[in-house]
Amino acid sequence: MKVLLSAFACAPAKGSELGVGWNTARELANHHEVWVVTQGIHRPAIEAELARNPVPNLHFAYYDLPRWASWWHRGRLSKQPYYYLWQFGAYRVARRLYREVGIELAHHVTFVVYWKPSFLALLPVPFIWGPVGGGESSPHAFRADFAFRGIVYEATRDLARWMGERDPFVRLTARRSAVALATTEETAVRLRGLGAKRVWVFSQVGLNQEEIDRLRPQGAWPRDNPTRFVSVGRLLHWKGFHLGLRAFAQACLSDADYWIVGDGPERERLEAMARELNLSHRVKFWGRLPRNETLRKLGECHALVHPSLHESGGWVCLEAMALGRPVVSLELGGPAVQVTEETGFKISAIKPEQAVDELAAAMRALSEDRDLTIRMGEAAQKRVVEQFNWRKKGAQIAEIYEELRSL
Repeated sequence: MKVLLSAFACAPAKGSELGVGWNTARELANHHEVWVVTQGIHRPAIEAELARNPVPNLHFAYYDLPRWASWWHRGRLSKQPYYYLWQFGAYRVARRLYREVGIELAHHVTFVVYWKPSFLALLPVPFIWGPVGGGESSPHAFRADFAFRGIVYEATRDLARWMGERDPFVRLTARRSAVALATTEETAVRLRGLGAKRVWVFSQVGLNQEEIDRLRPQGAWPRDNPTRFVSVGRLLHWKGFHLGLRAFAQACLSDADYWIVGDGPERERLEAMARELNLSHRVKFWGRLPRNETLRKLGECHALVHPSLHESGGWVCLEAMALGRPVVSLELGGPAVQVTEETGFKISAIKPEQAVDELAAAMRALSEDRDLTIRMGEAAQKRVVEQFNWRKKGAQIAEIYEELRSL
């Protein structure tokens, strides 16, 4: 088939949104003839990669807003209106490709957000939307723990989604989708509410085979060390690291350590909490580290603690699993899709006290039973290879295309 992808974020050898765009395009080119509309700022990296590793069925068309709008691209918040306006220009490019190439199917890939439209839905061909996420919310019972800044952030985010869901172009995108792929069940509920007829949960996170092969040998078990837990990410209120600290204190593990890798506005508050809980001698704040060093720290620990309160992805969970480490997470968002009973612990997020109790119980179980920890880690590695390998994910999306073709 001749397939058109909209990938605002798309660049090789990157993670997060950029990696989703690139890996989706590259893998789908193994099955179909693929054209990608993306930003011109990604062109040098894309062309350099294709010069080194050609992909015959992969083609790119680039579009950027006029120079007067470039300042919007610089800030985290101002990028949102830039992205919205970019959709109009990307549609003009898509319409030209439809006429010149004979596009048979259109697919919006990035940004992975459900409350912004994709004008590819207006093309007279089947349209796939996603995976898109963003429908996840911090449970209200947990918001009492947030500082004022966190409360304002959550209220602003809720308002932005409320407004996005009332955008007629967003509703049009949902209604015109032949299939809408949601990163989580929480987002799936919102897509159905917008009028999407066929909604499937399909995680956007994945690792390519090179990354899996590189991570596997780094996962040798630190058998002689005391049990060591680790949390990795930006130190933000919704990442739930405060729950991890409380659970670690409650677990009362005299021979265990807890590492926190990352930096952010919550660091001072978390360090103060560690002191108040008399954990300063057993909790190590490493700050922000380069990716390779972060992965090395992951490999020196026995389990990842990731109590995030809303997250559509959760790449660090997948990296920990690829290293052969079990994951302790809340049963929310993307981590809930990745983690199973065989690969770790998913804790219900009913109220903070209950979540902390169950997080502590999971930490005790892993600390007291090394065989359980190893067994879960091995199952986690297997799950990454079987379900979150980009080659497998590309084949799964290609199967969706074929199903639509037969309708």
